Amino acid sequence: MQPMAPSPPHRSLSRITGLEPDPRRPGAVRLLVDGKPFCTVHEGAGAVGLAPGAVWDETSSQAASRLAEEEGAWRALLGALGRRSFSVAAIRRRLQQKGHTPEAVSYAVDRGKALGLLDDAAFAATFVDTRAARGRGPGRLRRDLAVLGVDRALVEDALRARWPEPEEAMALAQQLAERRSKQLSGLPREVRRRRLLAFLARRGFSGAGVNDLVHRVLQGGGTA
Repeated sequence: MQPMAPSPPHRSLSRITGLEPDPRRPGAVRLLVDGKPFCTVHEGAGAVGLAPGAVWDETSSQAASRLAEEEGAWRALLGALGRRSFSVAAIRRRLQQKGHTPEAVSYAVDRGKALGLLDDAAFAATFVDTRAARGRGPGRLRRDLAVLGVDRALVEDALRARWPEPEEAMALAQQLAERRSKQLSGLPREVRRRRLLAFLARRGFSGAGVNDLVHRVLQGGGTA
């Protein structure tokens, strides 16, 4: 009678052995598998079954990787906002360009909106105020904010808050035109007119009212 072959050694299942706060990332936790750090995830780990004692298998590994990617996108968002403000569309593009998955980007953006870190209405208001102080007019601001993906209605609200009456924006255009006109002194009148109109158009001022304004400035009559 042939002797029986020895049974293969028993392999114990790997398990999640801990979720501990990450000292370098407030609000994040380090996931430990068999006592060793595997990755850092956000605090939503328990909601997908990643808890101490749970079996570590392909399903849990994939869930942990997804949460780790979401945490990475969130940290990238916080880092970007720490340097300057962003519109929702602009920060979404930035995270996508850095290689984060669409799902992780959506998680980070939604979290930022829920916490009030991303607010296109506030972004548009601040953008208009700061750029208007640098001499940008309504037309330029509309174009710039459109490129940044801000909703047109929010842009118009921000412009009305800055310039409740159209004449207030024209006052800025006049200041710019008078200053620029002095720099163009000595040139033929028609050349000065063309350059003033082009200068104001780049700054976001155009239309019949701007044509009249340039005429008055060249006449030296101001607002007349």
